[in-house]
Amino acid sequence: MPDTTPDPSTVLPALPALSAQAERLIELGVHETAGLSADEIRAYAAQAAAEAGAVGDGALLAVHPDRAPASALAPLLRRDGRPGFVVVDMPDVDAFTPCAVELPDAPLYLVTGIDRGDHMSNWSPDEALPALTEEDRTPLVLTEGIHWVLQQPEALERNLCFMTIGSRLRKPDGTLDARTPAIWISNGTGRDGRERRNAPKVGWCWWNNRHTWLGFASTTGRRG
Repeated sequence: MPDTTPDPSTVLPALPALSAQAERLIELGVHETAGLSADEIRAYAAQAAAEAGAVGDGALLAVHPDRAPASALAPLLRRDGRPGFVVVDMPDVDAFTPCAVELPDAPLYLVTGIDRGDHMSNWSPDEALPALTEEDRTPLVLTEGIHWVLQQPEALERNLCFMTIGSRLRKPDGTLDARTPAIWISNGTGRDGRERRNAPKVGWCWWNNRHTWLGFASTTGRRG
């Protein structure tokens, strides 16, 4: 199994305050997609910050995927002025739902202790999941990963991107699809198109494959 030693050079700055994250979502129109008012987003952020205390520092404000699916969030991503996109061979992106991960039963919630999992780069999802469990962490779902990059674009760096294996697609026969979602940066090749070079990209990788540029984003917990 690859080396598990974290690289201290990849530590990211703290996320913006919850109030600033709320304004970001409102600016992008995410509240409208979720069927919420701007005041509801602001009120939740204020209440969560007051109740969470120190836990709220560095927490991510997320909208439940039932309210704001990945297909609606991905185009809001930006890098070098280019909008984010979902790869053409993932038209079923919104069918990748939380798997073995419990989300709060609420339209808005907090995700705490996020880590990009750089030390697991070049691991397969099959190797990474039990290791995260041993660390008392759970993988991010795809929409949480998108929310993270919306609030903190520098979370996505070339050669330091991440998978969101908390989202899986269950097939009609009950088995899990071998594709697993990830967020990385397009090289503008193939079906992406040259105009999308350096754009944020929502795509997929195989469950048993390793990729040197992909870690495994995870969290220490979620609060409704």
